[in-house]
Amino acid sequence: MNANAEDPVERLRRDWEPRFRQFVADQPGADPGHGPAHLERVVATALRLAAEEGARAEVVLPAAWLHDCVHVAKDSPDRARASRLAADRAQRFLDSCGYPAPLLPEVRHAIEAHSYSAGIAPRTPEAKVVQDADRLDALGAIGLARCIAVGSALGRPVYEPEDPFCRTREPDDRGASVDHFYTKLLNLAGTMQTAAGRREAERRTAFLRAFLAQLETEIAP
Repeated sequence: MNANAEDPVERLRRDWEPRFRQFVADQPGADPGHGPAHLERVVATALRLAAEEGARAEVVLPAAWLHDCVHVAKDSPDRARASRLAADRAQRFLDSCGYPAPLLPEVRHAIEAHSYSAGIAPRTPEAKVVQDADRLDALGAIGLARCIAVGSALGRPVYEPEDPFCRTREPDDRGASVDHFYTKLLNLAGTMQTAAGRREAERRTAFLRAFLAQLETEIAP
């Protein structure tokens, strides 16, 4: 093997990533939790998981970059359709710029299946990696910050004063950000598709539980 041969993933990133980055930057409407920094983190995590799981970077990289290329507000009735809309737009874009056509159905599936609200089961290693990478970004310190930021943008308080930790009521994340922990975030580790994703999700979930414990000590009467 030629020691000076360029790594295929690095070549893929050099040739295509600038186009992906520019395309998503041109899409309007991102909320505080789904902007460029979120995409950068998901791409980095997805590529790490892909290397561990043997998933193909040529599917993972465009799917990770383009998974949120259509922005639908968290409180929109169309939220469950967001990943399908993003897959449509991503496929048109990739086709227009000459991305290899045989890869497009798999990229499309990975985008469609990443969404929690869509409820689409990932069928390929690449779709599993992209789903895990996106869900990991909803956990840990960054997940906590994103949850509060999105809730604030929607006008929601951090917690419901009468029952902050949903002990006597059903959680409703349309009312308070902490409720979102109980409707979704604390359940994500159990949905992870890869071993590496599951390990990291459990570590980040422990951080969220520690935050809730600390919050309780600070707001207790």
